[in-house]
Amino acid sequence: MEDNFILGNGSDTICYKGCGRGMGQLHSFDYLAGIPGEEENSGYVEVQFKNTRKGFYLNSNNLPLEKGDIVAVESNPGHDIGTVTMTGRLVALQMKKANLKADAEIRRVYRKAREVDMEKYEQAKALEHDTMIRSRQIAKNLGLEMKIGDVEYQGDGAKAIFYYIADGRVDFRQLIKDLAAAFHIRIEMKQIGARQEAGRIGGIGPCGRELCCSTWMTSFISVSTGAARFQDLSMNPQKLAGQCAKLKCCLNYEVDAYVEAQKRFPARDIQLETKDATFYFFKADILSGMLTYSTDKVFAANLVTISADRALEVIKMNREGQKPLNLDENQNAADSRISSDILDEGDLSRFDKKKKKKNKPHRRENQAIAQQSETPQQIQQDKQEAQNQEQKQHHGHRNGHHHGRRNGDGNRGEAAQ
Repeated sequence: MEDNFILGNGSDTICYKGCGRGMGQLHSFDYLAGIPGEEENSGYVEVQFKNTRKGFYLNSNNLPLEKGDIVAVESNPGHDIGTVTMTGRLVALQMKKANLKADAEIRRVYRKAREVDMEKYEQAKALEHDTMIRSRQIAKNLGLEMKIGDVEYQGDGAKAIFYYIADGRVDFRQLIKDLAAAFHIRIEMKQIGARQEAGRIGGIGPCGRELCCSTWMTSFISVSTGAARFQDLSMNPQKLAGQCAKLKCCLNYEVDAYVEAQKRFPARDIQLETKDATFYFFKADILSGMLTYSTDKVFAANLVTISADRALEVIKMNREGQKPLNLDENQNAADSRISSDILDEGDLSRFDKKKKKKNKPHRRENQAIAQQSETPQQIQQDKQEAQNQEQKQHHGHRNGHHHGRRNGDGNRGEAAQ
């Protein structure tokens, strides 16, 4: 394999040793690789283990190590298996950044991992999940308020690190005795935070990308609710909290820009006086530098949006005893209040459900349609039948009337007799 890669323009080269396969959130790029100068081999290498555990080791045997090599390093007791993540002059700079003391003990790199070492390593790693489940049950039986989140076996299987989460102080002396008796290994307890556990488990955030704590974040800074207030975010715990049940780390990403932008804004408790109304602060668009004021303290009424410079100008005029005609100098205040009133956005009757009328034609319309469909002869016959019916009814009424009179006379005659 060649030592250099040719750039696209062919005018320069770049060393491949600075690149390498991704190492998760602790991935590092050796930007000093291939740069001529001092001797590249500083005698130290950086080795990464499971989770976020890293360490600096002395390459006392002058092994030809490169980024990505699996090595066996010194441990207490036995040896451990890790992956080389950094070599060369950059290691010395990282050790200086980590504030390692001059008398600090730096362990050695034994050798590159052999096949026998890898077999023991795989056997030890296969026991981690079952050990974690069983250790949780032991801690529960002892009544300890802690959660064992992960177990990491050493490369030779002689020791195991138990990562746990606890809100307060935990007395796990009896737990260590029970774990040592159960697994017959050396026990080391290490407390981690909720953010570190979320980074170890991983997942997808609400932004649709992989969690920052599981990709590139190596140190965690405390996040306060003040960061959300500066950005005018809703103080909803369900939206502000991440998968670790803590405030999202990304709240700190842009808070400095919002704090700097708000320095140009007037105080929110200052009222703006005009000749016809008093305006109160309603909301602010910080990045665009626009402020919205309302004539009511509680709800949105007669909203007017102006720039921060205009608000400062009106405040200066009010302090001098002057009141502008309107809040926005480029717009008629009366028209803006009427157009921005929420009650005028639409008729409230639009929410009423309207009953649909059934399509039933009127009776007279049916009759007219029926008459139009008849022929003149049929119409004449219908009229004649109607006249005959009326005459029959008239004769029947007269006959009944005369018969009643006769009966009446007869009754009167009988009564007289």
